[in-house]
Amino acid sequence: MNAELTAQDATFVATCSWQALRERLPLHWPTPPSTPTCPKKAYRSHYVYRAATDLANPATGESLSDFDLVLRLIDFDGLRPVLAQRLGWVSARGYEPFDPLSFFLLVGWQITNRWTRTATLHHLAEDRYADYAQRFGFENSIFPTEGGVRHFLTTLGQHSEGELITVEAEQQLDVGWPRLNEWIVQSVELIRAAGRLSADAWAKALICPDGMIHAAASRLDCTAVTAPCYQPTTAQAPRPCPAKDKGHQGCACNTLACASVCQHAPSREAEARVVYYAGSNRPEASPNQPTNPGAGTSPRGKLFYGYRSLPLQLSEATRRFSLILSDDVRPANEREEPPIAAQLLQLSELYPTLHVDAVAGDAAFGCDLTLRLVHDRLRARRVIDLRAHETDRDKLQWPVRGYDDKGRPVCPFGYTFTANGFDAMRLRHKGVWGQVCQLGRTPCVQLPEVIYPPPECAYLGKAHPHGEVRNIAERFGDGSIRWVRDIPVGTPTWKDYYHRARHAVESRNATMENWGLKRLPAYGLPRGKALVFQADVWLNLTTLARLVREATLASQVT
Repeated sequence: MNAELTAQDATFVATCSWQALRERLPLHWPTPPSTPTCPKKAYRSHYVYRAATDLANPATGESLSDFDLVLRLIDFDGLRPVLAQRLGWVSARGYEPFDPLSFFLLVGWQITNRWTRTATLHHLAEDRYADYAQRFGFENSIFPTEGGVRHFLTTLGQHSEGELITVEAEQQLDVGWPRLNEWIVQSVELIRAAGRLSADAWAKALICPDGMIHAAASRLDCTAVTAPCYQPTTAQAPRPCPAKDKGHQGCACNTLACASVCQHAPSREAEARVVYYAGSNRPEASPNQPTNPGAGTSPRGKLFYGYRSLPLQLSEATRRFSLILSDDVRPANEREEPPIAAQLLQLSELYPTLHVDAVAGDAAFGCDLTLRLVHDRLRARRVIDLRAHETDRDKLQWPVRGYDDKGRPVCPFGYTFTANGFDAMRLRHKGVWGQVCQLGRTPCVQLPEVIYPPPECAYLGKAHPHGEVRNIAERFGDGSIRWVRDIPVGTPTWKDYYHRARHAVESRNATMENWGLKRLPAYGLPRGKALVFQADVWLNLTTLARLVREATLASQVT
């Protein structure tokens, strides 16, 4: 979004530039009313918001990073009791900890600079970064250790699971809801209160689900690692080997090194799992080597070992950015649809005033569960890519089932219908045949032994001036939902929604990779989850800073 383009949004420039915002600073972090106060009364560090007076100099503002700008725009004091609750603090007794806000800002500094934990703590103690130490609340050269940062991340991750959300799939599934989503919700509330979102972005929301693989910090040895590999083994109760069950060499697990955990299972990544995408390499000296090389299977794709984040994003078309609304982090091989469905079900509780117009995603979400939920619960349009099936190649079946391989209605004689709009009240779209067979049109499927134009069509004549008309709501007439879309696939409107969604999710993926989170820098799911959720929050907050910067530059253009 360049300055000239931003300048065309007069409301955005007038309310979001530095000149308009400085009278409202600081922006206060919104604390939920039900959050108990932090029980600790004394800390080894103490965060206090420092003024943004240095931004009065335009040259200073231009030299600051987005992270630096966030420190000046926001007073994080309201986040302290939220963090204390997630850390499990219930009493003022015990050790005197560092202020959790100091840790939160320190980890954000590490993430946005793509530093290691060791490098971050080393920089924190350097004189040239003394202003950061001051803004984080560290004083008198008292800084945390690496163990302290690890403990902060581990504790947040271990206390992250909340209530179970029931998802109706093939069977009822109870999906855990990450409590760390409250940070993301509060960051969105702060950005909305600052006037960064346009009215249409919230009243006609485009929601974009996605999945991103994060490689585990540990290196993979055996591709067949599952939960039993992390259980103790004895001669009386030997541990099963899933690698051998797949015809691989596997491990006998009969040595002291395998007593508590299989030696080929990374001990610090008990929840990490393997998935395959395009491309794969398999070393010869590996527990994954087939015992019968002649019977080896072809590669299934590129191997990824680790976890998967599953964010829901909001696309802001007017101002060309996106925000993360919620997220989840799970082993890489788990299905994407149930956690995304749980997040979609929670939207109305997390954001009561949000009105969803459409949900756009890739074919991974083109399943009955997601399509039904978007239509029935969110009452929104489905702009989800098609999930093909081999039966779609048989064109002669299209007139029988009533739709083609793009979800367009097809009449019994092989002519496709024309889309005639979407009824938002009845949640259905209309298809009109229009007696095109009488206009010399060629059918999409030429049926054998049928005379064209077909004289036996029941929708010819004055009684049906528009021919056959079909209203399609949740499903097609044959009960199928897999191909039902509320905007015709491939049309300009479809492409607009879908490309906006892809831009939103690819933007997050690119930022995560740029911040070094394509491979997680911390071991284990609890720490990895805490890092990813904090990265989501910092992505939202740095987006806020970028918008302020863009509005300020646009005000100078005008």
